[in-house]
Amino acid sequence: MSSHITAESARRRTFAVISHPDAGKSTITEALALHGQAIASAGAVHGKGDRKGVVSDWMSMEQDRGISITSASLQFEYRGCVVNLLDTPGHADFSEDTYRVLTAVDAAVMLLDAAKGLEPQTLKLFEVCRARRIPVITFINKWDRPAKDALELLEEIENRIGIKPTPVTWPVGIGGEFRGVIERIAIDGRRAEGMVRYERSPGGQQLAVTEVLGADEAAARFGDEFGRALEESELLGEVEADFDQKTFEAGQTTPTLFGAALVHFGIGQLLDLLVDIAPAPFAREDVDGEPRELESGFSGFVFKSQANMNASHRDQLAFVRVCSGRFERGMQVTQAQGKRTMSTKYAQTMFGASRDTVEEAWPGDIIGLVNASGLSVGDTIYAGRPVEFPPLPAFAPEHFGALQMHDTSKAKRFRRGIAQLDAEGVVQVLYSERRGEATPVLAAVGPLQFEVTLARLAAEFDVPAAIDHLPYQLARLTDADGAKQLLAAPGIEVFTRPRDGAFLVALPNKYRIQTLLNDYPGLVLEPLLAGGQG
Repeated sequence: MSSHITAESARRRTFAVISHPDAGKSTITEALALHGQAIASAGAVHGKGDRKGVVSDWMSMEQDRGISITSASLQFEYRGCVVNLLDTPGHADFSEDTYRVLTAVDAAVMLLDAAKGLEPQTLKLFEVCRARRIPVITFINKWDRPAKDALELLEEIENRIGIKPTPVTWPVGIGGEFRGVIERIAIDGRRAEGMVRYERSPGGQQLAVTEVLGADEAAARFGDEFGRALEESELLGEVEADFDQKTFEAGQTTPTLFGAALVHFGIGQLLDLLVDIAPAPFAREDVDGEPRELESGFSGFVFKSQANMNASHRDQLAFVRVCSGRFERGMQVTQAQGKRTMSTKYAQTMFGASRDTVEEAWPGDIIGLVNASGLSVGDTIYAGRPVEFPPLPAFAPEHFGALQMHDTSKAKRFRRGIAQLDAEGVVQVLYSERRGEATPVLAAVGPLQFEVTLARLAAEFDVPAAIDHLPYQLARLTDADGAKQLLAAPGIEVFTRPRDGAFLVALPNKYRIQTLLNDYPGLVLEPLLAGGQG
């Protein structure tokens, strides 16, 4: 069995697509699925007429606004590999969800808008990947539109992030006049000696037309544009900007491609590159820093929980990254945190909001456990030798609001909805002695989390509610003694967080921290993980 586990693990490629908002993340997710023949045609982010919306954006708010609010999982086979692709929210307000997804992958694809280059959220995501030692492939998107100079973009990445770009493809034609690319390394076992020419498919919903041109024909058809691209590609070799597997896996370099996801330029090369160079699953460290070998008994951890993904199901799904061993549907597993055993009779693989029953899964796969009561984000499950993986930290909230329901006759439904959204990590739900249990306080990284909470309470639980914004901007962790000391302190509020029993102190500004430390010697005030790091 161990050799079979090793072989199946080697076939897996599990990665996330991450970016600043509006860089084209959901579009490229859809395009990758199209190239993997997992769907018949790609949808627009805003479906119009008879065009459908993107598969990965299944929530009504996502489809209405054209942004990703929650992460989504897609699985398909390509070139003998099983691709587990996780789409993530791009908006900074949902950094915590993106951070959780990055704990569940072995590599990441970072999208850059060719006209905008590095943006604030891009910088933060690169730092998260660096901290978690996640190899990053960079895809410079929207090259079919006016863009910055290609060499300028590379310089910006290296100077501002400290990671050296190593272009795998190089554009022929400036931004807005995209002709194709020069392949600088062999992709899918081959390398075009001249260039790969692109031509948009009618309507843009099918694969782009590609044509391999020899050097002489490329020069004859594209003249100075091809000549300039060739010179720049050769210059990159002279400054040692060539792909290297070891430095890529070490996070010191980022293989870089140029393309346009909306018209499917360069997407096939990106997918081939992921299969060729992205690392397969490896042994993960437990809470004690000991590796859980792939051939050990089954283990996995919950990185996401989501309810009501499909109105016809109305159930809860725990997203589990398989870390070791073989998962079999129906097997008994143990929850490490509570030592409870549970059945896995209802296990599924996801493709956006669509689901299929899964009979077995291997390291690297993402499975959904349906109505696995008691499982929370960050929990470890295992069979055989016990293991517990490191917990997922909660982010430091920067926005606080008291939640008020409109109809008190729906109090029971209100409590159930709040508990569900808290378990999913949509927001942090807090309670204080001052307000009582009837008025929970929501704590969020960004205000859009409040909008999602209100929309889902109304749509999924039929509980209209409102937010009364509070004058706090940051939070610190304290202990039980500190919570008692600060109950009467002016200008702040002490909360309990039911999901883990922590005590949080909400403060109006950073200066209040120092006055509290002066007024209460020995007071514990510890920072949470900053939201900007997610």
